[in-house]
Parts: sequence; structure tokens; C-alpha cells
Amino acid sequence: MLTEVHTGDVIGIDAFEIIVEVDSRVGLPGFHLVGMASTAVTEGKVRIKTAVENSGFILKSKKITVNLAPAEIRKDTTAFDLPIALGVIAVDGSFKTDIFSGTLFIGELSLDGTVRPVHGVLSITDMAARKGYNRIVVPRENGSEAALISGIEVCIADSLIQVMQCLTGEREWENTYRDEPTFHSNDIPDFCDIRGQNPAIRAMEIAAAGGHNLLMIGPPGSGKSMLARRLPGILPPMDNQQAIECTKIYSVAGILKGNNLIYSRPCRNPHHTITSAGLVGGGPGPRPGEISLAHNGILFLDELLEFSRQTLETLRQPLENGIVTITRARGSISFPCNFQLIAAMNPCPCGHYGDPRKECICTNRTVEIYRNRLSGPLIDRIDIQIEVPGLTYAEIRSSSSAGENSSDIRHRVIKAWEIQQNRYKDEVEKNNSRMNSRMIRQYCNIDFQSELWLEKTVERNSLSVRSVDKILKIARTIADLEGSSHITMAHIKEASKLRTADTKPLPKAYNGFYA
Repeated sequence: MLTEVHTGDVIGIDAFEIIVEVDSRVGLPGFHLVGMASTAVTEGKVRIKTAVENSGFILKSKKITVNLAPAEIRKDTTAFDLPIALGVIAVDGSFKTDIFSGTLFIGELSLDGTVRPVHGVLSITDMAARKGYNRIVVPRENGSEAALISGIEVCIADSLIQVMQCLTGEREWENTYRDEPTFHSNDIPDFCDIRGQNPAIRAMEIAAAGGHNLLMIGPPGSGKSMLARRLPGILPPMDNQQAIECTKIYSVAGILKGNNLIYSRPCRNPHHTITSAGLVGGGPGPRPGEISLAHNGILFLDELLEFSRQTLETLRQPLENGIVTITRARGSISFPCNFQLIAAMNPCPCGHYGDPRKECICTNRTVEIYRNRLSGPLIDRIDIQIEVPGLTYAEIRSSSSAGENSSDIRHRVIKAWEIQQNRYKDEVEKNNSRMNSRMIRQYCNIDFQSELWLEKTVERNSLSVRSVDKILKIARTIADLEGSSHITMAHIKEASKLRTADTKPLPKAYNGFYA
């Protein structure tokens, strides 16, 4: 007799349907599992057999064959335990096989038949809803996560025997429902606490409004980390599609907390000892890295030049493409990583190159070697580079040098985002930082005088094509913040001042990074 039970697995953050085919016939007793299953899945034979027997079901001495279709895709999750066990119980004819119709099952089994939680439930539930399943049965701990997807009934599985009783009508299913969306501020500090760094706060506002990458250079204690920690407080919340996509990543990574979608934009701050695999993703799985966990949010790299050069270079393609593809012998997996890079660094190893308050002990050669850890192609991908100078005592203590409230800045940022959403409603990319060459030509037109000024700047500093595009993108964002439909000379000049790495490095007298 042949029985089919439906389940799902995840590749990257996308789920796909798995059909568990169970066949039982007379022959040498045994339990055979085929279908390109990993070690974790094949070891489940022992768990499943023990769980079935401890739940009070009797397995007949027959040859049982379990196939996980499609067979050409490798399966690597313990979520198949429950559907395989249900198929093994029903294959001897004691139960009608149509009780599994329209339902998808996921869950790991303990030896006593208890159903344990698994990873990737949100992605599997989303797939089940799109494919027209009426019901999904998930472990209790995953119930609130699965309920985030509408259009499908979510039922709780506590144990193997409870699931069988619900399927046969002996007891009612316990359903779980989606909670109302909630938004969390996560106690983000306010920009009004910052003293004397108004130009840097302005750069933060521009970066937030256009989704631009930003690099801060300055001596220790100048407030670079304080500025970065306040940036999430001026970003708008994600829409429903972005929230589902971000929550899927955290579900696959097994670090999803709470029972709601992630609406607040994520902010990841990895330590500088992180490996390349930890940053971009990897492992036998593979699993998403920090850049994917920062998808639709912020990746803050403090002490940027303390990261290994090899690790930093892995950011070059993700910054351009918004997606990272990890290739292993088993195949390739892609993770989304449309993140905003915020980085902070010291101007030299001692941190005081060009600081008028304290003498630098580094030689020019030492500073050059230090800065060469950051390659030209990578820094060219960072839209905004600003100097964050050290503050005097008067600036620190002055009440007049306090920054603007985050709520006021956020209001302007949201208005700029709305302008971009309307402008790019027919485009794939929805913010200024992601404009391609065609979009720049279409949406970043400037007048004749601005063209002449920009041409002289390009020739004087030997700017690359990418640098020119960055200036135009930043100018477009500045115009959006002011509610202007046209880019003016003032917008171009302010944008060019935010690209300090475009001029010659290592001057005799320090007037800023690469001034």
C-alpha cells in the first residue's frame, strides 16, 4: 500500500514542497529512506520508529520504504519526522489516507512522540498558503510564527498521538491566530543627545533619506558610534512585504524572537574578528550571514580597518547587487542582502592623525599602510564619507550645540521616502541609492551651470564614473529632503562635499580624510 503525506523544506529563505511517499509490502522487515536525505534526516529513522511505538502504535513486520520527492534536491531538516511517522502509521491500512489531503505537516519528533520546533516555519507556511493548502500543522513553539501568514489555517501539534486523534476526528484541532502588528522602537537613543556634530547629523539624515552607505572618519571619542546607534531611530518602518522577507531570514537562521513580524529595520553590529563566512553567510547548510540579517536595515561596522581586508572585500558585490550567492559542492544558494552600510574608522593607527588636540605618533608611511586595508573599489561603493572631528570642551558643554530631535529628522526622512516611492512606482528599485545608470539619466537632470561645475570637479579630482553617479544620487536625495523636483547647484555642491575620499590621499597637512 502507498501513502502520501506533504511537507516542506527550505533552500536559502525560500521553501519548496516535499511529498513523503511511504510504501509497505511483504518482505524482509526493514525501514529504508531514499530521496537524497542528509545524515540528520536518515538518523530520523530511529527517532521515528521509537516515537511511533512509544505513542502506542504497532508497526507490522514489513518492508517499509520512504521516498522524499523530488529526489534530486538534497533534504537537510528534521522537520520531516512528523510527516514520515504519519505515513508509516497510515500505510498499513488502519486509517484512510485522505485524512492527509489539503494539509501540510512539519515537526521533529522526540523519542516519546512529542513534537519539537524546527527552523524555517515562516517560509514553509508562506509556500503552503501560496500553493493552496487548507491547513498546516506545526509544533506549538512555531505556532505564532506560522500564524503571521494569512490565508491558511494553522494548527498546533503537541504530540504524534494528538495529531492522529485530530486527523481521525477524536478531538478538535487547536488553532493559533495572527496577532495585531506591533512596532518596536527598541529604545533607540535620540540625536538630541549629540553635541557639536551638526554636519555629521546632517549627513546621517541624507544617508537615511536615500538609503546611502556612509563612512565616518575621526579620532577616538568624537561620537562616531553614538551617531550610528541613533540612525535606526530616523528610518521609516518596513512595509508588509519587506517585513515578511526580513522575518523569513531570521526564521531560517533560527534567531526569530517574539510572535510578530519584524517591522523595525534590523541593525547588525558584528565584531571585527568576524570571518568572511560569518559576514556573508556560509557553513554546510549554508546559513545567512550578517549582511543578510541586515537586509532592509543597517550593517554597522565599527573600527572598520580592524576587520581583515579579505573579509571587507567580500562586501563589494553584495553592496552593488543586493544579493549574495553562496556556492558549495551541493549547489548554489542565494540570500537577499539589500542593506545600508554604516562604517566608522580612525584616521590612523593611533587615532589622532590631524587632530589639533593631540599629536599623532604615526609616520605618513604607517598611515598609508593602515588606510590601504580599505581598497579603492570598496570605498568607491560608499556613497558618503565624512569627517567627524574631535570636540572642544566648550562644544561638549554648550546647550546650543545640541542636535535636533530624532522625531523631527524622521519626519523629513519619511517624506523623502514617500517622494521616492511615488517617483519610482514603476521601477524595481525604490530609493535613490539603488538607481541604475538609466534611472540616473532620467531622474537626475541638472542645469547647464551645474554641469559645468561638476565637469570641473571631475577633471580636477579624476573622479570615476561611479563617483559621479554617487554625487548625482546624493544630490537627488538632498533635493527630495527639501521637497524640490529639480537638482540645483547648491544640491550638487553639498553632495560633492560628502565625497571626501574622491580627492588625493595623505596630504602634508590633514584637513580631513583624503582631503
